[in-house]
Amino acid sequence: MDSSPAPAAEKKQWPYRGVRMRKWGKWVAEIREPNKRSRIWLGSYASPVAAARAYDTAVFYLRGRSAFLNFPDDIPVSSDAPAAVGDLSAALVRKRAAEVGAAVDALLLQKNKKRNMRPDLNCKPSSDETYAAD
Repeated sequence: MDSSPAPAAEKKQWPYRGVRMRKWGKWVAEIREPNKRSRIWLGSYASPVAAARAYDTAVFYLRGRSAFLNFPDDIPVSSDAPAAVGDLSAALVRKRAAEVGAAVDALLLQKNKKRNMRPDLNCKPSSDETYAAD
């Protein structure tokens, strides 16, 4: 009989703050509103990086420069940034975060497509076609 204590329920560790993975593989991001119990849904994404970028955008708009970011070296910058922390409504924070997350997802998808692109060996490539070298 093993006398060691039963392992405590281990909390799943996700790679980024504010991000979790659904059972079917999508990554979702959400954040709590300051001084409220409600959450702001930031969307679901194909990659954890896109969800983390969406979270970073939202937390930056809600808490300002003192926010704890997943990517602290890449502070979100926008031409219509709020004058003071918390000036934006939950809907506007959700919109800005979703825009950033969708853009990152699109860039990652485009990058993966280029990486997986294989030349058609039955025809001569045109001068504007480039293929990623493996």
